Amino acid sequence: MKTVVHEIPQELAGERVDRALATLEPGLTRSHANRLAKDGHVFLDGQAVKPSATVRAGQTLRSEIPPEPLASAAPEDIQLDILYEDEYVLVVNKPVGLVVHPAPGHYDGTLVNALLHHAPELAQMNMEGRPGIVHRLDKGTSGVMVVAKTSAALTQLQKQFAGRTVTKKYLAIVIGRPKDREGRIEMAIGRHVRDRKRISSVTTRGRAATTLYKVEASGGGLSVLSCTLLSGRTHQIRVHCAESGWPLVGDETYGGVRPLSRLPDPELRAACRVLGHPALHARLLAFAHPITEQPLSFEAPLPADLQNLLRLIENSHE
Repeated sequence: MKTVVHEIPQELAGERVDRALATLEPGLTRSHANRLAKDGHVFLDGQAVKPSATVRAGQTLRSEIPPEPLASAAPEDIQLDILYEDEYVLVVNKPVGLVVHPAPGHYDGTLVNALLHHAPELAQMNMEGRPGIVHRLDKGTSGVMVVAKTSAALTQLQKQFAGRTVTKKYLAIVIGRPKDREGRIEMAIGRHVRDRKRISSVTTRGRAATTLYKVEASGGGLSVLSCTLLSGRTHQIRVHCAESGWPLVGDETYGGVRPLSRLPDPELRAACRVLGHPALHARLLAFAHPITEQPLSFEAPLPADLQNLLRLIENSHE
């Protein structure tokens, strides 16, 4: 049983208990927080409370969180786009729509299910639900990912990601045009104080995040950015771009859909509307081989829908 204690900040005053708990405790969904309160595991100033109870600034919120069973994964014959493989690592080009590992709502059909079919030895790594996973890409993001095939490789790759010695370059297509052709975005981000499904700079637990960007092309009201991550926060590029005034095309969560109606080119506007996911692609990943220490660098080609957007942007005029 895990016990967590939080003091209610001013910005959450007046919120429901379940929403406040989900906002304050990373990784806890509102539905889970609601269930905990209904089961008598949530206390406000020492008194058990219902999910609908409201909180005041300065109150103490204590929660007892029983461990939830980890999602296990079974091998599934799902095609992988393999960029490189040896006995220690596997580098893949993840397609849009593929979830990386099992989680509530996605217990099968994930990258992990495909990996277990391709490399059954991963099941021996004692990482239930996430064997070999070093880093993640969102469901709607395509591109390069590295997977460890041994525990030793996993440990070394984790050190590289934690030490920020891995080079991660993305292509992003945004609505609008940055004032400067290249720049540096430094903005601490974390769970939004009221909407825990979103990441934001409006947060009680912001963590430092840095994104470098360079405008590669502009046209038709859109810009193509090359983004380099100097940190690896959840939704980092999506949030940094959106809060800078240029949300990613197709990003419903961070405002990248409604502004499409202002695009002057009807063909470009139509291509953006049917995209169905944030226009973000992890196109380059460079790291040292975890065993030999040889420098490795891999690039993943753009998926067809983003290639089409690039073509339309290049043929468009402001």
